[in-house]
Amino acid sequence: MSDKAVITCALNGVLTDPKQHNVPVTPEQMAREAKAAFDAGASIMHIHLRQQAPNKGHLPSWDVAVSKEIQQAIREACPGVIINHTSGVSGPNYSGALDCIRETRPEIAACNAGSLNYLKVKADNTWAWPPMMFDNAVEKVKDYLDVMNEVGTIPEFECFDVGIVRCVGMYTQVGMYSGPLEYNFVMGVASGMPADPELLPILIKLKRPEAHWQVTAIGREEIWPLHQRCAELGGHLRTGLEDTFYLANGKKVTSNGQLIEAIAACARRAGREIASPAEARKIFGTNR
Repeated sequence: MSDKAVITCALNGVLTDPKQHNVPVTPEQMAREAKAAFDAGASIMHIHLRQQAPNKGHLPSWDVAVSKEIQQAIREACPGVIINHTSGVSGPNYSGALDCIRETRPEIAACNAGSLNYLKVKADNTWAWPPMMFDNAVEKVKDYLDVMNEVGTIPEFECFDVGIVRCVGMYTQVGMYSGPLEYNFVMGVASGMPADPELLPILIKLKRPEAHWQVTAIGREEIWPLHQRCAELGGHLRTGLEDTFYLANGKKVTSNGQLIEAIAACARRAGREIASPAEARKIFGTNR
């Protein structure tokens, strides 16, 4: 168990409409929200890029210039902060994501480690959106890992299901990756792993023994027992407006800072201290 808990803040997400929810889009907004999270204990900022034109902030972007501007704004607001860059793209064209990693060289980047039928059913028994495949074939994973290795970026292996957790070990066995290992157990997607604390011992058993791990818990107030159990079992912690808008008491938040304060309290209840950015760099083995 790691005595220090590293906290990641997922600042915004992929498609959440800023007209409906208070997610940051512009560099100034991203820096402001990052500062609130940083002051509350987050050492790592997980960022998604949005289109910057008026009324386009709900749409994703892979503009390298936007990535650089957002990262610079966050680093200026949060001295020593670690950037964790998104990379998730469905479909065959993911060159924009590779370019962002190659050109901006973030300390950490997401590496979605396997494919998932991304599904959700509404209360009226119809699809919440047209069924889609979040495709992450081995060849695609290798492309990401090759670029990350080239620029010294540590992959955070995103695992949406139990079998994907097992795949990460296979990637290391065949030599696709040999650096520091970090698993992110994504729990709460309707067609993936449920946000069930009882799953954690199984997932911990299946990961590589030397690897660090954390949980991304997607949902409403029901996810907070999962965060607490993660803290108790020695995992690192993540929350933010990408993953939830609600505290354990059901109150809707307006800022990432409120969520980070709540998840830091989970760590302290488990008897753990919050890692500083310098300590987080040492724990995860970042080389800059």
